[in-house]
Amino acid sequence: MRRSAAPSQVLGNVAKKPRFIPPGKSITVCLENGTKEMDEEIKEIDEEEGSASLLSKIHRQNQNANFTQSVESTGKVKTTKAYISVNKCSKMEMKTLKTPKADGLCLPTSMSKEEAAQEEPDCLAKYFSVVWCKASKKKHKKWEGDAVLITKGKSVILKDMEGKDIGRGTGYKSKELDSLDEGQTLVVGGKEIEVMGVISADDFSSGRCFQAGIGTHDTVPTNMKPFCKPFKSVCQSNAKENTLKDSQSYKPRHDPNASNSLVMPRPNASHQWTFNKAGLPMVDVVVDPYIANNLRPHQREGIIFLYECVMGMRVSGRFGAILADEMGLGKTLQCIALVWTLLRQGVYGCKPVLKRALIVTPGSLVKNWKKEFQKWLGSERIKVFTVDQDHKVEEFIGSPLYSVLIISYEMLLRSLDQIQAMEFNLLICDEGHRLKNSSIKTTTALASLSCERRIILTGTPIQNDLQEFYALIEFVNPGILGSLSTYRRIYEEPIVRSREPSATKEEKEFGEKRAAELTRLTGLFILRRTQEVINKFLPPKKESIIFCRPTALQLELYRKLLSSRVIRSCLQGRLENSPHLICIGALKKLCNHPCLLFKAIKEKRCDPMSDEHDESNLYEGLIDVFPQDYTSDTFSETDSGKLQVLVKLLAAIRELNSSERQVVVLVSNYTQTLNVLQDTCKRYGYSYTRLDGHTPVSQRQQIVDTFNSKFSPAFIFLLSSKAGGVGLNLVGASHLILYDIDWNPATDIQAMSRVWRDGQKHTVYIYRLLTTGSIEEKIYQRQISKQDLSGAVVDLSKTSEHIHFSIEELRNLFTLHEDSSCVTHDLLECNCMGKKDHQSPSSEKPSVSRSCQLGQNHGKPNSKKPLSMSQLMQWKHFSGQHQMLADPFLERVKENVSFIFQNATSPTSP
Repeated sequence: MRRSAAPSQVLGNVAKKPRFIPPGKSITVCLENGTKEMDEEIKEIDEEEGSASLLSKIHRQNQNANFTQSVESTGKVKTTKAYISVNKCSKMEMKTLKTPKADGLCLPTSMSKEEAAQEEPDCLAKYFSVVWCKASKKKHKKWEGDAVLITKGKSVILKDMEGKDIGRGTGYKSKELDSLDEGQTLVVGGKEIEVMGVISADDFSSGRCFQAGIGTHDTVPTNMKPFCKPFKSVCQSNAKENTLKDSQSYKPRHDPNASNSLVMPRPNASHQWTFNKAGLPMVDVVVDPYIANNLRPHQREGIIFLYECVMGMRVSGRFGAILADEMGLGKTLQCIALVWTLLRQGVYGCKPVLKRALIVTPGSLVKNWKKEFQKWLGSERIKVFTVDQDHKVEEFIGSPLYSVLIISYEMLLRSLDQIQAMEFNLLICDEGHRLKNSSIKTTTALASLSCERRIILTGTPIQNDLQEFYALIEFVNPGILGSLSTYRRIYEEPIVRSREPSATKEEKEFGEKRAAELTRLTGLFILRRTQEVINKFLPPKKESIIFCRPTALQLELYRKLLSSRVIRSCLQGRLENSPHLICIGALKKLCNHPCLLFKAIKEKRCDPMSDEHDESNLYEGLIDVFPQDYTSDTFSETDSGKLQVLVKLLAAIRELNSSERQVVVLVSNYTQTLNVLQDTCKRYGYSYTRLDGHTPVSQRQQIVDTFNSKFSPAFIFLLSSKAGGVGLNLVGASHLILYDIDWNPATDIQAMSRVWRDGQKHTVYIYRLLTTGSIEEKIYQRQISKQDLSGAVVDLSKTSEHIHFSIEELRNLFTLHEDSSCVTHDLLECNCMGKKDHQSPSSEKPSVSRSCQLGQNHGKPNSKKPLSMSQLMQWKHFSGQHQMLADPFLERVKENVSFIFQNATSPTSP
């Protein structure tokens, strides 16, 4: 018998320290010194395995693995057997890369960027999921993490799971990279990797391969055994009694088979395996019929969505949700239905899911929430505790009667220690977009609560950028999108880059795929519905955008401001800290009324020590433009184009609706402007009520309730959009006038939706006043035409008063168009010229032959108008010289109006 060779003689350095090879795993060592006898034996074994069953393969692999271990203990083994134990992997064996003889690994000779650029352009990129560690000769590899390997031509790139490049290499053989497959190893940038699987190009483009830990409950553990309920007693009679008792106690709280019943979905087998360890019987969870019978279809869907989220049925191991419905869709009612259902019911053995719920809301809405609970459930079914100056958190802690705590964000910070000491099973944050900054105290305080079930309610999920969107997602479902750096690399940066004007076609496609994947991921726990879903339930709405001619005093002051040294310096980029916001603020004051600018000038002259040197220079010489006897207290509506239109509009509403109560909500973004409007009401004898930032929180809901009452004497409701325009229901009014405009369209949309919502009985009229040719018209254009990255995920626009303007943008803002009746209409390149009704009143759909209609080639061939502005093409266009307006209110004010856009929304049949 031939003498056996030592393993080290046959296998070299690799066989000196043999390592355990799990069954089914491939070997990463390529042996170069073999004998013909060994090759023949391997060939015979491979042929046998080709006809063997899968079970026999696994059996032989286990035997060989065990035999390999015996090599370590005895050190004596036949050469052929030693060779087989290392290399035998049946058809699951993967090819390895040929490497230098030193250590059996294929090392790239160079990793320079110049050589990487020489790869074949025709090669398609391939993607692999791998594990990596620092390259070493150790027997046992300690893998440090997962990664993604990208191969193309002769080059490779290694990215960690945050999307960061951690290794690059070039100089590989193209054939070897093309044949790379599961189980093979490679060295990239000083890191040794092992291929775990292939990633499709679609999974890489969308970023899906970088996601971990997100998925739905769609599989059941393979080792799951059928549950057998143990009997406490072997006595059959007792068992029958227990069964009868169980069947009686495990009944739905409400009849699931009743007409119009709202039954929550049952969890799947995986959810039961995870959350029903006790093996309790499943019982239908049915929403209280009193609430269910009054729900809109979209509200029923919303309750089911929230239920699935907080129960962990939509995303494995996650219990958060964002309900991002627009204003007026009933987010409060949907949450009340969910809270009441889970406080009394549960799917497993009828055991309630919640014991206590915490609702955090702006101070102005605390009483509104309590009122809604009482409206739908009464004070007998559920006890709701609201925290204010007279009712402290300690009272809630000491009383077993209350199961729901409603508190403002400000009071939460004051009572954080007491709230952290309590256990809440559900956290609801109303107007949750204020949590968009993860570093502020409010967000930090709420995130510190141990409650896993979290719901954010917001009508504006994205206001500024995708990082704010990430902050909201991180709050409701921590870690679901990875770290912030991962999110930025995988999603934000490609999406933002794809929306830049200089983006290539590949970058645009890549960004769209990443945006689509982000939408898919977040769509599991974000629900967004627009106003359109309830339009059919609401009365008609007529919205008008009125362009008011500036007065002679406004025009002269406007020209003087634009010729000031400060604005000229802004346009030339001379000043490092450009005071453009101060200039914009001055122009907006002037558009509202010159007396506001006059007051600001007087205040600066009385305070020469003010730090605002730029503002003082801006106002230089303006005082000479005003009449000598001009005072800010004795202002006149004839000095402001918008105020002239407002006064005539209010008079028309009062006169034409004298037979019934038609009241007006008058909205402004600024307290000083509200003061001017309040003085105007006093001058004309209009009764009014007012709600702004100075109104005590404890009085706000009472003011709203009194105004909505049909016995209210108030004709006008003065409202500050920023202080009191959120969450308020002002259906007692049928007319709303937006006196000025805000950079953020969400602010204006929220204010306008106060009157056109559930509960409104009359036709709604909404008027937006803009000064023709001024900065207000430019802000409006920016609102409706801004192409924003947020639209890739949700449908809101990005605008903020603190954005950075380019010189070209500032030059556009600081331009007065005196010769145009409407610059916005000019940009539309519409041929109607406002001489006729742009939309036929007898038809809902616009005529195909109309020159302004989209799709007709009447515009200039190289038109650069933004696509989103095209919605105005579907509106009616009226010029101030229009002979006869069908709207009786606008007919009264057209003398001071240069142009009007008007749109009528009629309810459709359900």
